[in-house]
Amino acid sequence: MASISLLFFFIAFQLLSTISRAIVPASDTFTYVNEGEFGEYIVEYGANYRALSPFNNPFQLCFYNTTPDSFTLALRMGTVRSEALMRWVWEANRGNPVRENATLTLAADGNLVLADADGRIAWQTNTTGKGVVGFQVLPNGNMVLHDGKGNFVWQSFDSPTDTLLVDGYLRAGGPSQLVSRSSESSNVDGAYSLVMEPKGLTLYYKSPNAVRPMVYWTSTEWFTIDKGSLTNLTLSSYPYTDEGFIYYLRFLYFMTNPSSDSNRNMAYSRYNNTLSYLRLGVDGNLRFLTYNPNVQGESWEVIYTFFDRRSMQDECQLPERCGKFGLCEDSQCVACPTPNGLSGWSKDCESKKVTSCKSGAFGYYKLEGVDHFMIKYTRGDGPTKQSDCEAKCSKDCKCMGYFYHTDQSRCWIAYDLKTLTRVGNSTNLAFIKTPKK
Repeated sequence: MASISLLFFFIAFQLLSTISRAIVPASDTFTYVNEGEFGEYIVEYGANYRALSPFNNPFQLCFYNTTPDSFTLALRMGTVRSEALMRWVWEANRGNPVRENATLTLAADGNLVLADADGRIAWQTNTTGKGVVGFQVLPNGNMVLHDGKGNFVWQSFDSPTDTLLVDGYLRAGGPSQLVSRSSESSNVDGAYSLVMEPKGLTLYYKSPNAVRPMVYWTSTEWFTIDKGSLTNLTLSSYPYTDEGFIYYLRFLYFMTNPSSDSNRNMAYSRYNNTLSYLRLGVDGNLRFLTYNPNVQGESWEVIYTFFDRRSMQDECQLPERCGKFGLCEDSQCVACPTPNGLSGWSKDCESKKVTSCKSGAFGYYKLEGVDHFMIKYTRGDGPTKQSDCEAKCSKDCKCMGYFYHTDQSRCWIAYDLKTLTRVGNSTNLAFIKTPKK
């Protein structure tokens, strides 16, 4: 028994020693400097960019910026030949930009490092001494550091930002969410997130005024998980016919306890759509885009928009469809609620701010047949009296209004108003907090 244990220890020691000695060959190490002329082709967000050597058509690694001297290391998708807009499908250092003369280095120790010009490390793969021998951009857009046997030590699919490429995934214990960017010009985390949770997918809106993010969609309309939990969600492309005339984009989802899998078809195209992605936009909408490199000019096609009057979800369910405040119906902003009634909607529509929480400093005005975006997927409090619901809002300085369903005696406290939806049920009431004159 002792000899077996000694043999096992020796083998394990040799294996660890081999891994620790593995180095990236000198011919495969690199350092790229963020310097020189900007590229001449049109890219997403109106950005300036510098293309780097690592590529696998139509993917190429680049530095880009939307504001001066504030660069993101990102993967670009698109070809020069098509003369179409090139899009950013992965980013290393969102919210932590680097400047001119920043460097991207793969050293012999196997660590891929993005460092600013002053040496500050902005991002790294933390793969020192893990047996890395090379870096690749794969045909599906996954960037990998691999060992001598071809196993992935690190891969970009494990750290998506707002985009899932085909074969990309969300998984339990790994990358579990997509987060929108703040705006086209501001590359920091935005207000929206798509989160894979044990019982399904959830879209959240994060308001600076709210204690926690607010739900505006869940996947219960797609599938329900009564037993076990969701472990993996992968974006997949497959031909609907043997001839390949039609291709579907679908979600493959896997569950455990008991183990099972299923799928949900989302969109289709009349050409090979393996070069596609899902994007969580700055507006909180989900869109599937596909790229056809054989088309000149308009190579990109939006093949499915999640919140759209022609799809399964109305745009009124988007928290900021009507900006700061507005009443929405059939995907359109139709009115601006005021204490004196409804007026025409414009982008200037907003509720009046309540600056004092003192008793008598504010009141409420009532809207009938109106719901808040959070109501569809949350139960609220209840059964409870309307007066108790109002008292709860009045005691909370951050509460901007409350919503009450008289037929169910249920209450929802709103810490942000944004888009309200007109519904046919007159028992659905909104009470908007407003200052007294």
